This record gives sequence, structure tokens and C-alpha cells, in this order.
Amino acid sequence: MPVEPYAFVMVADAHSVVDTHVAPRHHKTLWWKEALIVLAFYGIYTLIRNQFGSALIRGVEIPYHAFNNAMTIIRIERALGLFHEETIQDWFIPYVWFIESMNVYYGTAHFAVTLGVFILIFKKRPDVFAQWRNTLAAMTALAIVGFVAFPLMPPRLLDKPCPPANDGGICIESELRNYNGADNFGFVDTIDMYGGPWDFSDGPAAAVSNQYAAMPSLHIGWATWCVFALWPLARKRWMRIALFLYPATTLLCIVVTGNHFWLDGVGGIVVFGLGYVIGTGLHRWNHARLDRRMASHPSI
Repeated sequence: MPVEPYAFVMVADAHSVVDTHVAPRHHKTLWWKEALIVLAFYGIYTLIRNQFGSALIRGVEIPYHAFNNAMTIIRIERALGLFHEETIQDWFIPYVWFIESMNVYYGTAHFAVTLGVFILIFKKRPDVFAQWRNTLAAMTALAIVGFVAFPLMPPRLLDKPCPPANDGGICIESELRNYNGADNFGFVDTIDMYGGPWDFSDGPAAAVSNQYAAMPSLHIGWATWCVFALWPLARKRWMRIALFLYPATTLLCIVVTGNHFWLDGVGGIVVFGLGYVIGTGLHRWNHARLDRRMASHPSI
């Protein structure tokens, strides 16, 4: 629960204690300041996340670490009976219009919806805006730790062909791909095959993106953040249903497009939970600090 921004003046005598309720203290926020914070933080996030994960450039550098981590995820999911991402993708592949829609959704909603919610809580929930801004920042920082510690090859890249011999590169040997007796994993790189707003194989997006920053999934983490940040504003049942449809649709999207495993989504929820604890703690600490300051200097 957010900390109520009230200051109390206590006056005591021999017989009574008077609790005088002062006007609520509103934390002042400036849109341009918040915009600068977001841009600076996202710039740092992008710079750091792209330094890890064994980025594949013209087939020269082969991401064995990310591939082996994907094998670990697959073994865990198989043990849990969850490794069905390829089957689910197969159900939707024949519907090209749906796959193309999911590719656009994957490349746009993640940023557009989160930014929209950020602006909305800035305007509609100013008393707890800092709490949710801190939560978003904390969970993103935790995700960077995950990208560094556990670079993960997404399902759509598991069946990428070996580079031509004249590229001078090495390749993940076919026997490593021959998992459980299959010639390949069977995933389709829907962005490469059907296109989308971002082309990770060439151009500016390929130059700045780390395709192995998959665990945890910030698509799921940020979508969950959107739900809880907006929940108090959703007073009608259809609004609350719509809120929960957003992360559910995002989960379907990241699986159908081959960008994430189920467990990546679980990781996204975990970093959201930890980020909420950190963000709320910082928010309460700051309010307590301001309350003490106001009690010491009532004229402020």
C-alpha cells in the first residue's frame, strides 16, 4: 500500500495529546524530468544489455554459452512437462496474417503500451507515481543482471543454419542440434520468415540488439507491471478483464513468434515481484524522509 503523505503535529500537556491533521503533502513531479530519467535509464539499459550474450555477427562468433543455456531450459521444461512451445507455434504458423500481427505486436506493444501506462499513472495516480516508476526501474535493472548471468538463445534461433565456409566462422555442430532424435528443434524464426517492425538479421536493429537477452522476459515483466499499476483505475469488470488479457496475449505472442520459452515468462514475473518490493521500499523511505523534513521545518 502507498504511504499516505501526511504530516502530523503533536502537542502534549498534562492531560491530553492533540493530533492536528495537516493538509496532505503532494510530491511534485515534472514531466520533463521524468522523461529525461526514462531516456537516460533506457539508454544505459540498452548499452549494458548489448555487451553480453555472444552477439552473432555474420556467423563469425558462435554463441555456445547461450545455446547451452537454452538446452538447460529445455531439459527443465521437459522435466516439468512444459516443453510444448514448438507444438503451439505449429498450430498458428498456417495463419500468416496472425503471425504477421504477432510480429508487429512483439516489436511495438512492449514499448508503446508501457510508455502509455507510464504517462497515465503520472497524470492519474501522482501520489504513487514514484513507487511505480521505481518498480519499473528496479525490475529492468534486475533483468540486466539476468541477461549478463544467463545469456539465452531464443527458440527461433536454435535451428539457424551454419555460416558458409568462406565466412571463416565455426558452427554449432549438427549432433548438438540432433536433440531427442530429431533433425532439428522445429522452431520457425517468424520475424525472419514473415517480417516485422524490426529486422534482427540486418540493419540498425541487428547492430544494437542482443538477441540472447531473453531470460527474464521483460515483455512479460513490463506487461505485468502495466496491469498492477493501472488496477486501481480499472473500476469496471471489462476493464479488469482487458488488463489481464494484455499479459496473456503477450505470453502467447512471445511463444508463437519463437522469441521466448515459458520459463522466460516466469522469470519476468519474478523480476516484477522483486522490483515491486524494491520500488515500494524506496517510495516509503522517501516519503518518511520528506515527512521528517517537514516536521523539522514546518514552513517548507
